[in-house]
Amino acid sequence: MIEVRPTEQADIEQIRNLYAGAKAQAGTLQLPLPSLAMWQKRLTNIPSNVHSLVADLDGRIVGQLGLVIEENPRRKHVASIGMAVHDDFQGQGVGSVILAAAIDLAENWLNISRIELTVYTDNEAGIALYKKLGFVEEGIAHQFAFRNGELVDALYMAKVRHM
Repeated sequence: MIEVRPTEQADIEQIRNLYAGAKAQAGTLQLPLPSLAMWQKRLTNIPSNVHSLVADLDGRIVGQLGLVIEENPRRKHVASIGMAVHDDFQGQGVGSVILAAAIDLAENWLNISRIELTVYTDNEAGIALYKKLGFVEEGIAHQFAFRNGELVDALYMAKVRHM
């Protein structure tokens, strides 16, 4: 069974390895050959407006999600997410479990009414996951990122909880 929990220092090497996967890199803004030192710096002393969650399957980190709450007082009702699932576990429900946990945390405990994300337009599985959990497309960002030698587009998506 997948357990979603906060990131711990002992998870850092497995998180680095997760983002080192070809599929995880292709779906995120991470660069190839991530160093352990970079991930240690990123996941040590996480700011109070950031919630880093992992999907743990019997001691193996199979997914990671960052939920970042906006600090601007006029946007404190907004959070953005970024996530990845380990290459070996994609298509097995990991993304659904960790994203549902993050949505619950945001909406029911942090009083977030808008969750934003970007997803590459060719990431059909990611787009389907986000739509399944209530996100809608809001627009296209042309030439959003440089990936594997070419510029690629991304969708802006959001889930809005009406109060």
